[in-house]
Amino acid sequence: MTHPNAVVRFILLLGALLCLALGVIGIFVPGLPTTVFILMAAALASRGSPRLAAWLEGHRLFGPMIQDWRTHRSVSRRAKWSATVMMTLCAVLLFMTASHWEYAALGSAIMAIVATWLWLRPEPPTSPSTRLPTTPPR
Repeated sequence: MTHPNAVVRFILLLGALLCLALGVIGIFVPGLPTTVFILMAAALASRGSPRLAAWLEGHRLFGPMIQDWRTHRSVSRRAKWSATVMMTLCAVLLFMTASHWEYAALGSAIMAIVATWLWLRPEPPTSPSTRLPTTPPR
């Protein structure tokens, strides 16, 4: 349901667009999460812009992720692994380039907390159409 106040809807739309932009950038930049920003964009768009919300939900990459979160509060194993690998690469880069190890340790600790939270989320149930048959067809 969209917010009744036009000014609030505009602010929600701007927030959704900012989160969407950060999520897309996160596809290419190690350490910047994609999943979290896309889910935030969908949440903000659902209150601020039904048109943007519908586009996100129908998107071939973002739509399933949003649907899994809304339906089951779940994150796919592929998204979990992708985020974990990228955060690990970012942590390694931090330790290699940081002027003070404390900064790298703090950033890595935050990423470890996020990774832990992510891996504690359930995975979406497998739909019957994607399950392999248990017995060979006759």
